[in-house]
Amino acid sequence: MSVAKSGDAVKVHYTGTLTDGTVFDSSVGKDPIEFTIGQGQMIPGFENAVLGMNVGDEKAEINIPSAEAYGEPREDMVIEVPKSNVPPEINPEIGQQLAVTRPDGQPMPVTVKEIKEDAIVLDANHPLAGKDLIFKIELVSVG
Repeated sequence: MSVAKSGDAVKVHYTGTLTDGTVFDSSVGKDPIEFTIGQGQMIPGFENAVLGMNVGDEKAEINIPSAEAYGEPREDMVIEVPKSNVPPEINPEIGQQLAVTRPDGQPMPVTVKEIKEDAIVLDANHPLAGKDLIFKIELVSVG
């Protein structure tokens, strides 16, 4: 049996839920996800849960506190943009997902948090920031 360790490329099936039981993501019915342990491709709590697993092992309930997931929401990730800066073809609605261009030219996903008379408030925090997560994980392969 292969044991997952730092530096290994692994494939896992998973289901992620919130503490209220809401499923937010799953690989069930899809290809397993592949990542290399220790390269920061996954949230720390998820990587730590996979470490030491053998191929075929399942962990039914891994509790990952927000600090080991997407962290707490940050106020500096909430910005107010004048409506005059919003392209005319965009009609923002609360909860709508948009992409803005960062100063380095890369797109950044944001959520419309509030609509004011002359501005919109955009939240660039990860949608799962501040939430504790629960995962079911099955290690499919190592290497």
